[in-house]
Amino acid sequence: MISLRHRISAAHHGHLPVLRGPFLAVPSPVVTEIACGSFPDFVCIDMEHGAVSPESAENMVRAAAVHRVSTLVRVPGIDPAAIGQALDWGAEGVLVPRVNTADEARRAVDAARYPPHGSRGAGPGRASGYGRAIPEAMARARAETVVALQIETVEALDRVSEIAAVPGVDLLFIGPGDLGVGLEVSGRSTTVAEAVDTILAACAAADRPAGIFAMTLDGLAAHKRRIALGIVGSDATILVAGFNAAFA
Repeated sequence: MISLRHRISAAHHGHLPVLRGPFLAVPSPVVTEIACGSFPDFVCIDMEHGAVSPESAENMVRAAAVHRVSTLVRVPGIDPAAIGQALDWGAEGVLVPRVNTADEARRAVDAARYPPHGSRGAGPGRASGYGRAIPEAMARARAETVVALQIETVEALDRVSEIAAVPGVDLLFIGPGDLGVGLEVSGRSTTVAEAVDTILAACAAADRPAGIFAMTLDGLAAHKRRIALGIVGSDATILVAGFNAAFA
């Protein structure tokens, strides 16, 4: 299977369509398997919002692996222990929320990458065959680990060009919901659409892949020529829509 990191790069350069997958916020390997049965390009396990525990998340990574579907984990924040743990489970990458400065971007990269490009520690987790293949796992991680950073605040918007230029960042992911809240609270006249354009322009200038969240595929379509990856809805929102349709 071609790694998610290489597919993101290929989509960024127009060699693949935009990669699409959902957030998974329901702490259930069963729901994960159901989602993966619809052949998304990846799934993103959400440990920032919702009730996904470390034990649940690791089992959700396993469930996705059964279907050969790549996993990202949205960690709670810039926490080296949480970032390393998610990667030790076998996730192909992490989505780090609320990254506001280039220094925070460097800290996230440092936590996710093994030396010499970071300070992640080597451990006998699932990704290394429980210690049976640590050197091989480290080599694979150096080549394939995805570090995606979420741009979702006014502060990050103001510094997005600096963040995009940080070495080791694979993708900037736009969170339009929180970005819109921040713009409204700040009293700025900037619209969410204008802010998204600013972020996408910064990514293009830095030759950095971009991603965005949308509730539907139609919502994603407006950005498809400028992004490499889109997260579309979540298991919870898809369940709600399905139940509403079934019992309307």
